[in-house]
Amino acid sequence: MTAKIATQPLFDTSDWTFELMNTVHDAIEEIALGDLGLDVYPNQIEIISAEQMLDAYSCAGLPLMYQHWSFGKHFVRDETHYRKGHMGLAYEIVINSNPCISYNMEENTMAMQTLVMAHAAFGHNHFFKNNYLFRDWTDADGVQDYLSFAKNFISDCEERYGVDEVEQVIDAAHALRDQGVFRYGRPPKPTRQEIEAIRLQREGYVRERKLLDIWTDARLGEGKEPATAEDLALNNRLAAMNLPQENILYFLEKHSPVLAPWQSEILRIVRYMAQYLYPQKQTKVMNEGCATFTHYYIINQLYEKGLITQGAYMEMFHSHTNVILQPEFDDPRFSGLNPYALGFAMMMDIKRICEHPTDEDREWFPNFAGDPDWRSVLKDAWANYRDESFILQFLSPHLIRQFKLFVIADDAKQPNLEVSHIHNRRGYREIRRVLARSYDLAYLEPDIQVRDADLKGDRELQLLHTISNGIDLVDDSRTEVLKHVRKLWGYDVSLKGVDRVSGAELYARTTKKPKVFEG
Repeated sequence: MTAKIATQPLFDTSDWTFELMNTVHDAIEEIALGDLGLDVYPNQIEIISAEQMLDAYSCAGLPLMYQHWSFGKHFVRDETHYRKGHMGLAYEIVINSNPCISYNMEENTMAMQTLVMAHAAFGHNHFFKNNYLFRDWTDADGVQDYLSFAKNFISDCEERYGVDEVEQVIDAAHALRDQGVFRYGRPPKPTRQEIEAIRLQREGYVRERKLLDIWTDARLGEGKEPATAEDLALNNRLAAMNLPQENILYFLEKHSPVLAPWQSEILRIVRYMAQYLYPQKQTKVMNEGCATFTHYYIINQLYEKGLITQGAYMEMFHSHTNVILQPEFDDPRFSGLNPYALGFAMMMDIKRICEHPTDEDREWFPNFAGDPDWRSVLKDAWANYRDESFILQFLSPHLIRQFKLFVIADDAKQPNLEVSHIHNRRGYREIRRVLARSYDLAYLEPDIQVRDADLKGDRELQLLHTISNGIDLVDDSRTEVLKHVRKLWGYDVSLKGVDRVSGAELYARTTKKPKVFEG
């Protein structure tokens, strides 16, 4: 079906109405699906106030999030900055769900409602539905129901066990959120016993001892050799508990000797939300780049078709320009590379390489340089990469020069910093590699794993921190988090740091109190 070219703009006022937004949404959808070929979830667009937007800010962008004092603290901080004019608010928040829910600010003009619908309801929506991390690791169909369950479950626990008791568990779980995700492997599928135990826990029928503990104890005894065969016993124990384990919250949820069923369920809720948000941490540049490119293309198409006025177009383009601003290093606003700026520039650069490649482009990107189907190239990138791999694969020498990127060698043993690579032919690949690594969460976040826990012995939980490039943990933070781990585990916890290359022990910490001998 061929769309008719409008003889007049869709709107000529700054005030929005639901009927007008619905008309504009359909015009945007025609370009997004028919021209760009995007694949999106059905859209559900909600209008919220500034206070509701602040509330959503404080809860990790999830309005249905469970209650916790830390969210209130974030709300007060953000509201104070907003009222004093020290910060602005997002024009929208979008939820990775099916249908895709976009929360738009009621203070937006009609021009801004048009821009954010193109950005969120189609750009982010397409990325959420098609990128492999979101497709494989999140449940867009069930997240809203789960959020509702989690909120009600924690509220019920507060009524039954007291707010203080619940908050202590959530505090400890929040301290371990970064170590509460599966980064590489899938969690083991639950057995029938575990599924039944989870069902009973949620229905509140289990009061004393967890069925998971009973099942775990029985499984630990299976295949065990006599106590004298220590190595075989250790191997059986590690295999039974799936050790080593990177997801510390998952291990505590399944194996803590002291947690009540409702406490284990809270750990499950916190780690589920951490896992749900983890792909967003891995794709900030790509996600915002996809959405910004999408809205940029759509508003230009709307203008060329005469569907928006020149004034509305200028208002949208002013906002777009502010979003992709990349301050210079000596600008007071500089805080590193703006993910909107880098992401949008890379998407536009891929389109340029497809349409107007240079000899340099053909040398660096022989697979798609000159490919007239730039839409397919972009959609393939959006579907199959995350930030570090996307930068490593698609960042061009042209953009390296445009952003004036270079590498500084920061060797703690040397008194001075050294510029080791600049934006020239020799430095391009190293600059791209170093920049890509700066977005690799496996490199940025500490590698801490559960190594052992003898449930039939002293029950000490043994953690191992594998240290890369001599980057240790902040001592005060490490001490406080260990206290939270001990609270959830119920027994002593030890943490050992070893060098990744040499294997040498660099530090050892424990929650055990030193013995005092009287002489």
